Amino acid sequence: MITPSDLAVPVVAAPMAGGPSTPALAAAVTDAGGVGFLAAGNKTADALAAQIAETRTLTSGPFGVNLFVPELREDDAARREIKRVEAYRTALTDWADEYGVDLPLPHPDDDDWDAKLDLLEADPVPVVSFTFGLPPAEAVLRLHAVGTAVWASVTSVADAVVAASRGVNALVVQGTEAGGHRATAHCVDVANDASTIALVAAVRWVVDLPVIAAGGIMDAAGVHDAIMAGASAAQCGTAFLLTPEAGTSEVLRQALVNDEFTDTVVTRAFTGRLARSLANRWTAEFTDAPAFYPAVHQVTSPLRAAAAQAGDAQRVHLWAGTGWRQARTEPAADVVAHLAG
Repeated sequence: MITPSDLAVPVVAAPMAGGPSTPALAAAVTDAGGVGFLAAGNKTADALAAQIAETRTLTSGPFGVNLFVPELREDDAARREIKRVEAYRTALTDWADEYGVDLPLPHPDDDDWDAKLDLLEADPVPVVSFTFGLPPAEAVLRLHAVGTAVWASVTSVADAVVAASRGVNALVVQGTEAGGHRATAHCVDVANDASTIALVAAVRWVVDLPVIAAGGIMDAAGVHDAIMAGASAAQCGTAFLLTPEAGTSEVLRQALVNDEFTDTVVTRAFTGRLARSLANRWTAEFTDAPAFYPAVHQVTSPLRAAAAQAGDAQRVHLWAGTGWRQARTEPAADVVAHLAG
């Protein structure tokens, strides 16, 4: 099974759901000596199968797939939050009307979890990583049985210890600087303010597993610092957003180089899960969104899609890490070389 130390270049292309992580990007990073990832979140198993097949036509090297661990909530807190989702939907109606879109009612969704695991068991890839929670031990065993390495995303030492007990092969340790969704196990979790380097060092102190550092790493100095803290490799997402191989939306590409955007913020406003985005009108006006994924994601998706289509950067998610200003408009292989120093 592949380990982070097997990589010729200690760089992992972070799985970025919603478009940026394409087969072309995954293949380019792999062929440059790192390892690329496909993002299976919010895709059907059939769509994932097609992307896996396409990636294999572009590279003969190893690549990975990332899965969202579904969070099934039926407790009193969940019932309270779903009522808040209904109120949030109402609050967004005026914006939706401007774009002529309907905001759907939320519905249960396990992100095609069983079908994706069945696919990855029948048609294995070298690495499967997990986010939004830790993989069940049974899933780890199934993937190990077909020769797949399992990496778990964690945001705390406590989660790292639990992940190790479930038999994972490596830990993706995500610090607060990371763009996009936090890898926390529950959407009600508070934001962990531990930096990537500090969290890597803390995890390595208590868990004897290879670590991939994730969050805010944009250049060779950042990769070096992560390795000095005990990581075997660095996982980078924002660093690849402006590459031609990435499927980054045009509205996000423009925002990343627009001086009007001056900060990032961790928010639940777009999906109900904590995520780091460029600060915009939406994040400013809705600072207390419900903590319920995927319900909030489902409600807001049509509005965000319409805003993106219209080029309205104020009413769409703009996932980005704290180092977004250092993103480079170069081929992915050149970005890997820049990260490797």
